Amino acid sequence: MQAMPKWADVVLVPLISVVLAFAISALVILAIGENPVEALKIMLTGALGSAYGWGYTLYYATNFMFTGLAVAVAFHASQFNIGGEGQATLGGLGVAVVCLAFDWPHWTLALAAATVGAAVFGASWAAVPAYLQAKRGSHIVITTIMFNFIGASLLNYLLVNVMRPVGSMDPATARFPAGAKLPTLFDMTSALGMPLFKSTPVNVTLFIALAACVAVWLLIWRTRLGYMIRAFGRSEPAAVYAGISPVKITMYALLISGALAGMMAINATMGEQKRLILNAVEGAGFIGIAVALMGRSHPFGVLLAALLFGFLFQGGAELALWTTIPRELITVIQALVILFTGALDNMVRMPLERLFLALRRTDGEARR
Repeated sequence: MQAMPKWADVVLVPLISVVLAFAISALVILAIGENPVEALKIMLTGALGSAYGWGYTLYYATNFMFTGLAVAVAFHASQFNIGGEGQATLGGLGVAVVCLAFDWPHWTLALAAATVGAAVFGASWAAVPAYLQAKRGSHIVITTIMFNFIGASLLNYLLVNVMRPVGSMDPATARFPAGAKLPTLFDMTSALGMPLFKSTPVNVTLFIALAACVAVWLLIWRTRLGYMIRAFGRSEPAAVYAGISPVKITMYALLISGALAGMMAINATMGEQKRLILNAVEGAGFIGIAVALMGRSHPFGVLLAALLFGFLFQGGAELALWTTIPRELITVIQALVILFTGALDNMVRMPLERLFLALRRTDGEARR
């Protein structure tokens, strides 16, 4: 019997962790001489108080959904894929190669091909660390961190020496053709006669991210492969005894994880910049770790956590614009959320477990 109900583990523990993180952040804001209530009001208004704010919040959340799902799939196989940043970087390269290869007649064709390109390049970049982990026992955290830096250096070289248009000083590719331009949500809502999200980058990739959440849920809880991934993650000896190959499951889980991380580049590279630039990922690969931790590696939890971090990113930008609070404070808040939902998870979980056990005993004695 579980010490506390499933709903408490999935909802209450992360909620209390976030409240504690925001409470400590309020103390930090007070310490630098600012009003935390006013700061929260600015963040809420800037991120959620208008269609413009929602547009940017949803744009950031789209990135975090992909990278959060990538980390979550690896977590289910008891693998800590910390290389989402590098896999998303190479995913951007896949998007650029596909988009620049043809003069696409329509964005739907370009999007389908770019999705495949991003997934293949992201999975390929995860393949070597996956193989080293599965066959050689190399630590997945070390190898994926190394591949983040290798991926950034490789992209830097390609943009400066290979893919940069002749005569351009900017380390970036040429603009993607018009047929590869993704419609924004403003374009789509305008076609329906109720324009929303004007001047924001949120685009059709949001629906791909939502579909990815559903697909990951189906994969993990409704397929044979998902069952084997979960069984392997819970107990490798038991999985081996049941005939599950550790090498195959490690490879499958990390390749799927890399493909999901690579797909993040559709939103940033194809949806916003419309060309491949340096540092297009902007740390989303690392934020995905916090999103997966906070979402308990469940796609619905990842969706909610991605929305929270989207709110923090957009609200933080507004806070830096309208107050003297430095932008770096949002990094502090993010770090506190990660700290409480990850490293200090038991600080919240253990008192709640004791509380629910006490309530259960009290209820049992009352019935007797």
